[in-house]
Amino acid sequence: MYIVVLEYVKPLDEVDYVLPEHVDWLKKQYEAGLFLASGRQVPRTGSVIIARPMPRGKLDALLATDPFVVQKLARHQVIEFQATRTAPELAGLNEAVLS
Repeated sequence: MYIVVLEYVKPLDEVDYVLPEHVDWLKKQYEAGLFLASGRQVPRTGSVIIARPMPRGKLDALLATDPFVVQKLARHQVIEFQATRTAPELAGLNEAVLS
């Protein structure tokens, strides 16, 4: 499983201009079942995505298609972790149970 931290590297007015494309991109990833949660950081210096387990190369290729990255408005930091403890409603993502 992954936590993806996006850091904006351009002013918010430039980020906001591309925001509709980014939201469409996010929607496609949710529809494909790849993302579990996402949202803005507080304060708004970037955003966070929680992604399902997948091969790291697949995630990297996917993140490279993010309009924020394509337009050079943000960069990603990817943190991989194994979900070994989860709330009951997330038991299907618990990698310790699934292994």
